[in-house]
Amino acid sequence: MNWLVETLRQYPALAIFLTIGIGFYIGKLKFKSFSLGTVTSVLLVGVLIGQLDIDIPGPVKSVFFLLFLFSIGYSVGPQFFNSLRGSGLKQVIFAVIVCVLVLVCTYVTALLFHYGPGEAAGLFSGAQTISAVIGVSSDTIQTLGASAADKKQWIDIIPVCYAVTYIFGTIGSAYLLGVIGPWMLGGMKKVKQQTAELAAQMNQSSLTDDPAFINASRPMVFRAYKVDNKDFADGKTVAEIEKMMADSGRRIFVERIRLADGTIADPAPDTVVKNGYTVVLSGRREFIIKDESWIGSEVDDPQLLSFPVEKVDVLLTGKHVKRGTTVDMLRSQKFMYGVVITRIRRGDVELPVYAQTKLQPGDTLTLNGLAKEIDTAAPMLGHVDKATNVTDMIFVGLGIFIGGLIGAITIHLGGIPISLSTSGGALIAGLVFGWLRTKNPGYGHIPQASVWLMNNLGLNMFIAVIGITSGPSFISGLKEVGPGLFLAGIIATTVPLVLAIIIGAKLFKFHPAINLGCVAGSRTTTAALGAIEESLDSPLPAMGYTVTYAVGNTLLILCGVVIVLLM
Repeated sequence: MNWLVETLRQYPALAIFLTIGIGFYIGKLKFKSFSLGTVTSVLLVGVLIGQLDIDIPGPVKSVFFLLFLFSIGYSVGPQFFNSLRGSGLKQVIFAVIVCVLVLVCTYVTALLFHYGPGEAAGLFSGAQTISAVIGVSSDTIQTLGASAADKKQWIDIIPVCYAVTYIFGTIGSAYLLGVIGPWMLGGMKKVKQQTAELAAQMNQSSLTDDPAFINASRPMVFRAYKVDNKDFADGKTVAEIEKMMADSGRRIFVERIRLADGTIADPAPDTVVKNGYTVVLSGRREFIIKDESWIGSEVDDPQLLSFPVEKVDVLLTGKHVKRGTTVDMLRSQKFMYGVVITRIRRGDVELPVYAQTKLQPGDTLTLNGLAKEIDTAAPMLGHVDKATNVTDMIFVGLGIFIGGLIGAITIHLGGIPISLSTSGGALIAGLVFGWLRTKNPGYGHIPQASVWLMNNLGLNMFIAVIGITSGPSFISGLKEVGPGLFLAGIIATTVPLVLAIIIGAKLFKFHPAINLGCVAGSRTTTAALGAIEESLDSPLPAMGYTVTYAVGNTLLILCGVVIVLLM
């Protein structure tokens, strides 16, 4: 044991990875629906290992934290800037109001409990479940004109207060928004009914009666049929067949044809199909097998069915898809012939594929279809994000460097030094660089897996170092803040959420499901979004989550600077 302790002290990097490994394992454990979460688990394991008095060099913590903040900004940048105009502006204003509510309520609570800058910052980060505030507020404290002893005391107490208040911040938010929220808005039964009605409306096409537009995420299938029906005695063109099926409520495409002489051909709209031909039909499975008598019996023709079907991700750039274009409008375009949208991702959030779901530049669509059809549609939509593990490190490195330089600029107001800090600068740089990529998609590609690694590993490496270095003083700090901190956390979590629900309903007139999604997004609480969707049995709340999440994730992190300056 002595050898292990000395080894960890001599090689502190091993202590960090030990903390990460155990912390991630504990973070996955659940008791019913309760889980500590990865960040809190890593922090507490770090505190435990930190009792061994392990010294870790300062730059390690900063490097990973800057990576984390840049990745956060990169993920939400397109949504953040796109939301500043158009129909999303109403949700932007709401998110700003919620962030101000959160800041004011936490500030007033800190004053009532006579907390200093460190306790206030820890209360803010834990009660509002915004872990990044630990780093941003610590950086801000370092710029203050206080004594070195005071700075150390304030910084050391931040993770203690975070750990105490984070548990209710997570569980309480999920319960308040998933259970209490619907009750405040008229009752669970009524809100579920209203949500189902809105989902049905959003699934209605305004351009066609074609039900294939509804639930566009359903998988498409390809089946071969031998044409044998008196209606085909004189032949029908491909266009006539597809129109006939659309008129009957089924959107089906004719993809390939085997002629009577055995020749295989790719059909055009005016290609005539006759009895004796074999055709490949594509569409939703239930549409194709619903009634086969109109064309003939299904046959096994491996050669005819052997053709490339692709599934690709396309980053919308706004070249041909303007802001506010719905799935319905997009699907009616000629270049979308035979192509099915199976997924819409906006940043880290997956949106429901409803007919009336509005798209915006920066969204990523997953398309399914024949290779030739994908090759036609993809360039019209934007940039194909080909599967790759290569990250544009020039983009990342220069982005963090430029952002850090801007954040390091300090101005003095009334003798108080004010700056974004290098961490705040990295966040802003991520926002700008993420948005710029939608304008020039050939540059700055960061694969989703790399974004996840920078986000999760970056934050948790930072938290691990925080836990290890604060370990020796954690217990004494816990005694110092006392049990009253848990009560302070309940107040700082509950009051802003309750007020936000009321404001969303009374002032902004949001639909209940959208209202709850907007509140969850403004508070950047993904756990609460999951609780809301589960309670309402619908993905609809995500429609209110994305814009407010982009705004909230940015403003709440920057509030880490403000809360320290206010105290």
